[in-house]
Amino acid sequence: MAHLFIFGLGYSAKRIKRSLERIGWTVSATGRDGDVAFENERAVIEALGRATHVLSSVPPKGESDPVLERYDHALAQPWLGYLSSTGVYGDTGGAWVDESAQTGGGRRNARAECDSQWLARGARVFRLPGIYGPGRSALERVLEGKAHRVDLPEQVFSRIHVDDLAAGVIAALDAAPGAYNLADDMPASQNAVVEEACRLLGVAPPPLRPLEEAALSPRARAFYSENRRVANGKVKRVLGWQPRFGDYRAGLRDCLTRSSP
Repeated sequence: MAHLFIFGLGYSAKRIKRSLERIGWTVSATGRDGDVAFENERAVIEALGRATHVLSSVPPKGESDPVLERYDHALAQPWLGYLSSTGVYGDTGGAWVDESAQTGGGRRNARAECDSQWLARGARVFRLPGIYGPGRSALERVLEGKAHRVDLPEQVFSRIHVDDLAAGVIAALDAAPGAYNLADDMPASQNAVVEEACRLLGVAPPPLRPLEEAALSPRARAFYSENRRVANGKVKRVLGWQPRFGDYRAGLRDCLTRSSP
């Protein structure tokens, strides 16, 4: 029986887990909501011994990958997967970027190094832009008073609905190793997303402010330091994947009708 073992049962991995369980897979995982403790090496190795597929959603810790650092010797499965980030491409000045682009020149150098290590290990590496979905979208940020509009008119980002992310990973269960960008069809500014969320909620959008006056956290400010459009042609061509939510408008409408994951 097909059995996926997940390192790190977070928001995205939970959606993958539920999707696979619906079609008869067995899924076990580490993480707060998982059934195996990451630190329990004996239990992890026993679980890996039963797994036919392994997926890691664990981000870098410092400069290293916690999963490879501790369990590389136990990864004998023919199918390995890793949830990476399109941040490995760095800033492209708003230009389109695909899987053939150089990595490692951006602010996420540790992520780029881990991405490279998983590729060398023969994994399917899923490079993900901003992830959103029910219970975790611009709708919640607007309602909580945490949404911002920043006066950077040329700034664009790519994003992916969590259901489309899960569908992309599942589509790659029979795919060859390599990098795969999972992104929707319509890169857009964060301002446009916030404005659409406000429209759906029937509230006024937050004021447009210069970056220096937007009271952003260091992490959010770093988010605006890079500008790129992520191409998804490879996953459409190779995996036969099509996003159900091709743009943020469709995705937010879905989130509005489903208030929780």
